[in-house]
Amino acid sequence: MMTFISKKLINGKERFYLEKSIRFPNGKVKKFSIYLKDKNKTKEENKKLEEKILEELKNHASNYYKTNTIFNKQKLKQLEEIRINYKKIKNKLTKNQITDILDRFTVNFTYESNAIEGNSLTLKDVTFIIKEGKVIKNKDLREVYETLNTRKAIGLLFKNKLKLNQKNIIKLHTILVENTGIETGFKKLPNFLLGRKVKTTPPERVEKEINKLITWYNENKNLHPLHLAAIFHAKFEQIHPFEDGNGRIGRLLINLILLEQDYPPLIIRKSQRIAYLHSLESFDNKYEDKLFRSLLEKYKDTYEKFFKIYIKYL
Repeated sequence: MMTFISKKLINGKERFYLEKSIRFPNGKVKKFSIYLKDKNKTKEENKKLEEKILEELKNHASNYYKTNTIFNKQKLKQLEEIRINYKKIKNKLTKNQITDILDRFTVNFTYESNAIEGNSLTLKDVTFIIKEGKVIKNKDLREVYETLNTRKAIGLLFKNKLKLNQKNIIKLHTILVENTGIETGFKKLPNFLLGRKVKTTPPERVEKEINKLITWYNENKNLHPLHLAAIFHAKFEQIHPFEDGNGRIGRLLINLILLEQDYPPLIIRKSQRIAYLHSLESFDNKYEDKLFRSLLEKYKDTYEKFFKIYIKYL
């Protein structure tokens, strides 16, 4: 929301105030105000108002969301500051620049997420396929379609077209596996997690467990979106509801949860694959902190080295 200058008559004298209304994550709107020396605001006064708003939003987040040893009040304040700065970055960009940064994110996310699952396309290959929308000769067609399909899925996420429900989870999977020979819909045969002891959900119980997980998600909005996304991701991977593509869908759902609440998305890189899988295995064994730390690190890293650095070089 834009700042504006209001005039009030106090004891017969005109007083001017710089004001701005802000919508908090819980939906409530609050108006912030600072006194102006005259009717013309300065950069310093505008900065003072923004600092006042930032501090209030950080304090609100630290009190609104449930805390634990990892997502403590200090961390919640840091995450809220990232959300606010991410919003400011988007507001500074032109329409073409927004398209450019989202394309760059899509290329990087697609390459890294698919590479975690063994896709052999290089970053250069992925960039060409997404930018040109063309098939590269002598490349595995399934891998090419995995790339093009992930681009479509991310596009829907950034447009905030999808809410987290069973229908949209299946929709994302259908988009992701188009033309790859993988059956759509929930699995009909049992599957397993390579290198992990946890047993995945049997086919006949998948729909029930997915609906139970979505109900849990909707009942725990008092957790910070990143905290919520981490637990949801781990539980989703334990269910492993599809024949194939579970990891890629799971990482898309992390970002669906973040973007739905106006937080920037994250990228888990293939170089971090082993640590990432170990953190999920630790979650299986009831040690959640390793996964929380891992996603916190990826979240901050993506913001700092992708979104923040983009605005720096404009």
